[in-house]
Amino acid sequence: MQFLNPTKGTLTLDDVVADICEFVGTGPDDAYKVIIGSDSQNRYDRGITMFVTAIIVHRVGKGARYYIHRRPSREIRSLKQRMFTETSYSLLLCQELSKKIPQICGDHLEIHIDIGEKGATKSLIKEIVGWVTASGYTAKVKPNAFGASKVADRYTRSFG
Repeated sequence: MQFLNPTKGTLTLDDVVADICEFVGTGPDDAYKVIIGSDSQNRYDRGITMFVTAIIVHRVGKGARYYIHRRPSREIRSLKQRMFTETSYSLLLCQELSKKIPQICGDHLEIHIDIGEKGATKSLIKEIVGWVTASGYTAKVKPNAFGASKVADRYTRSFG
């Protein structure tokens, strides 16, 4: 699994974990949040859906680092299926990070879901948020889901 960091370039998941540990190590008394968010974009001309999952490590009040992973898939036209697929990718990555760096993730892990009270996804909120919280994570939806709606979204729109 490859990730992109705008400063460090292409990284493996183990490289990302090491970078997160280094970042947290430079401010061990600071408050942190680890945020995972996914977004997707259909490319009808290519018959694919591009999924992007972002890891954001936020040093509260003092900046952040982020890493993105792109994953092309066959085209998924169903909005409900795309939202569930996005969330499943975020949950899988949360589980991996929780195993690798439990001392950092712990209670600080949030999943940002690209759904909200406005628009076509409002009917999915209860079901998807329930799934995330039942999995043991904090769920955030729009407008508080910047990990999905801003960071990951930026990279779904910029693939060639």
